[in-house]
Amino acid sequence: MRDTVVGPDEIVRRTVRHADWVPCKAAFIDCRTPGSDRKDNYSFIGPGVTQNASQHVNLREPHGFNLGAAGMPNGTTNSLHLHFTAEVFINFGGDYQLRWGPDGTQGEYRSTDGDVVSVPPWIFRGFTNVGPDDGILLTVLGRDDPGGIIWGPAVLEEAAGHGLYLTADNRLIDTVAGEELPGDVGLIRPMAQAEIDELDVYTAEQFRGRVVGEADRTWVEEPYLCSRLPAGAAQLSPVIGYGTVEHRAAAPHLGEPHGFSLAWLRAEPGEGVLTHRHDATQVLAAKAGRWSVRLNTGDDERTVELGPRDMLSVPPGAWRSITLLDAGPGRAATPGTGELVVVTGGDGRVRPEWSDEVVAGARKRGRVLDADGYLAPASVLAFATEDD
Repeated sequence: MRDTVVGPDEIVRRTVRHADWVPCKAAFIDCRTPGSDRKDNYSFIGPGVTQNASQHVNLREPHGFNLGAAGMPNGTTNSLHLHFTAEVFINFGGDYQLRWGPDGTQGEYRSTDGDVVSVPPWIFRGFTNVGPDDGILLTVLGRDDPGGIIWGPAVLEEAAGHGLYLTADNRLIDTVAGEELPGDVGLIRPMAQAEIDELDVYTAEQFRGRVVGEADRTWVEEPYLCSRLPAGAAQLSPVIGYGTVEHRAAAPHLGEPHGFSLAWLRAEPGEGVLTHRHDATQVLAAKAGRWSVRLNTGDDERTVELGPRDMLSVPPGAWRSITLLDAGPGRAATPGTGELVVVTGGDGRVRPEWSDEVVAGARKRGRVLDADGYLAPASVLAFATEDD
């Protein structure tokens, strides 16, 4: 595995503070539609499916996924649209009515704080903030190029009434602002009804099976080789894909390919995940508590502190450790703990490489990794204890 040292300037570039979020209020064609005109669109990792060339993007380099957010005051609606890759909502605070189907009446689900909702591709979906406060939904889109979106026919028709049009190459044209319709590129036309009739149908029960709420989380008590060591006792709840978990009995709620894995990490103050690295891109997004992430080793070691809604992109090959400093700010499902969302690029398992200190310490406490990278008792794998 390549050894990646993340320099001070690069650490700053890869850290997205909540205080530095930059919204775009005209990211999509429904930005003048009454009820949808107060949305804030954020693009943190990759541009996502924004249709506005001026959208601020914090990190453009490929991660295997796009990560952004929708900020919506009470009563604001995200109009019906369709994605070609997975779209996952992570409810970071708010009360949302999700709906799906060609006209939004095929089914509904009420999402609350802490939900993770994987909306399948090729179905129309929309949502409204029905809570009393401003809400934030983090959004993770599968693949580096999610392919844009298709708007419901009624959305395109209403947008045209406000002077907004979408070109076939995904450019938003504002005729009210004096922009002219291009002569060399056609406009997006509404999806034909015959094609809409062929789209997948999801019942409320099927859709609910794609939701992992706080009560649905399954926590792995010993997810990693470091779990029995001091300061290494974080717990992991795999939601999408296997990611980095090393307990062979652990299974995610959703195993189908998304282009990324997603898991919740929780810990008590002073605990976390000890020094390791792997060959996948990874984003850590703090939900609750104040976290310390140490990058690099030796003289190159640097520390980043993350509070609620702060994020850090860790490149492949970089040594890192994660520790909860205190559980104060933000809301966690379990009082007294902190929570991180961990998004890791790729569909397959990711096998961490642990520091020599972790490997030696785990062996003394009876834990090693077997040939498949899963936790095993050192007493059974006698060859792993020859150096004790």
